[in-house]
Amino acid sequence: MADKLHFELVSPERLLFSADVETVTVPGAEGDLGILVDHAPLVALLRPGVVEVQAGGKVTARLFVRGGFAQVTPEGLTVLAEEAVDLATVSKADLQDKLKGAEADLAASADDNQRIRAEAQVAAIRQVLEAA
Repeated sequence: MADKLHFELVSPERLLFSADVETVTVPGAEGDLGILVDHAPLVALLRPGVVEVQAGGKVTARLFVRGGFAQVTPEGLTVLAEEAVDLATVSKADLQDKLKGAEADLAASADDNQRIRAEAQVAAIRQVLEAA
């Protein structure tokens, strides 16, 4: 019996994380889920939030996901994220600059479609900024 959980986080762009870990906490739609080795099979809808990876008794990675699915199988945990960001790779200053630009785009929106896209972008950047 393995003492580690194999965890992979996949976004549409790429495989963002793959490692054998002790535990992973994912933001389930109905509450946070703690996944350890030998967890029962599961498929869960994810809400926007932070996935925390633990190995060696400490948090080793924090990854923001904007929805998706988590699947637990005998082989491990796979998170299929709609969008994902490794929080160790983002700077709050860069996010704040992006937020200002997105807010300016929102203010300059000429039609409903532009406004809807700009509002979604502003909300997405704010979620990552709050998690960082």
